[in-house]
Amino acid sequence: MTAMPTHTFGHGSGSPPLPAVQSQAEYDLAVPQDARRTLARGWLWLGLLALIGSGLFSILLVFSRTPGINKLLPAADFFHISLVLHVDLSVLVWFVALGGLLWSINGSQRATGWGWLALWVTAAGTAAMSLAPFLDPGAPVMANYIPVLSSPLFLGGLVVFGVGVAVLVLRSLLSAPRLGFGFGGQGALSFGLNAAAVATAVALLSFAWSTAVVPLSLDGKAYYEILFWGGGHALQFTWTLLMLVGWLWLAHACGAHVPLSPRVTLAMFGLALAGVFVTPYAYLAHDVASVEHRNLLTWAMRVGGGPAIVPVGLAVVFALARQRLANDAMRPLRAALLSSVLLFAAGGVIGVFINGSNVRIPAHYHGCIVGVTLALMGVVYKVLPALGYATPQGRLATWQPWLYGAGQLMHIIGLVWSGGYGVQRKVAGAEQVLRSTAEVAGMGLMGLGGLIAIIGGLLFVVVVIQAIRNTPASAGQSRTTQR
Repeated sequence: MTAMPTHTFGHGSGSPPLPAVQSQAEYDLAVPQDARRTLARGWLWLGLLALIGSGLFSILLVFSRTPGINKLLPAADFFHISLVLHVDLSVLVWFVALGGLLWSINGSQRATGWGWLALWVTAAGTAAMSLAPFLDPGAPVMANYIPVLSSPLFLGGLVVFGVGVAVLVLRSLLSAPRLGFGFGGQGALSFGLNAAAVATAVALLSFAWSTAVVPLSLDGKAYYEILFWGGGHALQFTWTLLMLVGWLWLAHACGAHVPLSPRVTLAMFGLALAGVFVTPYAYLAHDVASVEHRNLLTWAMRVGGGPAIVPVGLAVVFALARQRLANDAMRPLRAALLSSVLLFAAGGVIGVFINGSNVRIPAHYHGCIVGVTLALMGVVYKVLPALGYATPQGRLATWQPWLYGAGQLMHIIGLVWSGGYGVQRKVAGAEQVLRSTAEVAGMGLMGLGGLIAIIGGLLFVVVVIQAIRNTPASAGQSRTTQR
C-alpha cells in the first residue's frame, strides 16, 4: 500500500513521519531508546515527587474532615492549606509531569534541550509552591481548578511553573510527528497526544488573557476564580485526552483488540479538540466576568468531552471482557485500566445529579480526576520496562489500583451521601455543621475511603520505586523493547 501525502500537526521540519501502514488493532506507542527516554525518566521523577508531596498533604486534608479526629487539629488552617497543595500537586503537577513523559516519547529528538529546560523550570516552580506553606504561607484562596496561597513565594512559583509548561508545550508541538492519511493505531494515539498539547497551549493563552483583563480591584476569591476559569476548563480537555490515550494503550498492552478503527478514534479525539476552541471564542464574545462567559465554557466542556469519552470507554471495557490475560505482568495494567474507567464513570454520573453548592461537587470531580490519575498510573506501569526499569509484577502491583480506586469510590460515595443532606464543600471541622447521625456517617465513610485511597496512592509510589531499584543490570543496553 502506498502512503498518502502527509500533513503536519504541529511539527518541525526535522520530525519523522509515523509509519503509514499499521494494524488497526495496534493502539501502541513506541518508546525510543535514546535521549528522549532519559528525558521521559526526568518527567516520571517529577510526577512521583508530586504524588509523594500530595499524599503528605492529603493526610492532613482527610483528618481535618473526619468526625472525631478533626477535633485534634486546628481544622480550618490545616484543611485549607492542605487542600491547596493537595490539589495543585496531585492534579496540576502530576498531570503535567505525565504529559511531559508522554510528549517526550511521542516526539522527535528535535529541541531535546528545550525539553530539559522545561523540566527544570517546572520542577523549580513546583518546589517553590511546595515550600510556601512552611516559609511564606499566606492566606489560602479556594479558587476552582487552581487554588492558591496568597503569598509571593507560592504565586511566584506558580508563574515559574507556568513558564516551564509553556516551554514544554512549545517543544512538544515543534517535535510532534507528522501524521499521514494511512495512519494506524499509533498514529491515532500520536494525534491524541498532539491534541492534548494544543489544548494545553489554549489553556496557557487563556490564563494570559485573563491576567491581562481581569480587574485587580476584585477581592482575592473573585479575582482568582475568574482568572483560572477559562484556562482551567481548557485543561480538562488536556487531562481527558491523556486519559483516553492511556486507556487505548493499556488495552492493547493487555492483549485486547479494541473494536474501534483508528479513523473513528481520531474522530473522537478531534471532537474533544474542537471543544477546546470554544474557549477563545468565549473570550472574544463575552466579558470574562460575565455569566455568559462561564456558562459557554461549561457547555463546551460537557458537549466536547463527553461524546468522545463514552464510546472509547465502552469499546475498551468490551475488549477487555473478551480477553484473557496472557501473563501476570498484564494484571497491574488491567487493574489500573478497569478501575480508571469505573471511577471516571462514577464521577460522570454524579455530575448529572449536582444541585446546589455542596460536597456532591467534589465527589464529581474526585471521581473524574481519580479516573485520569489511575489511567496515568497504569501508563507508568506500562512504560517502566521501556524506560529501562523492572516490570511491576506481583500482588502488590495488582492490588494497588484496586485499593486506590476502592478507597476513592468510598470517598465519593460518602460525599454524595452527605451532599444529600446539604453538607457544604470547602469547609471542615465545626464549619461542616453535621446535624444528624446520617451526615456524620456519610463524612465518616468519606474519611475512611480517603485513608484507604492514601494508602493505595502511597503503594503506587512504593511499587514504582521498587521497580526502579530492581533495574536490570543491562538496562543501559535496553533490556526489553516494549511498545
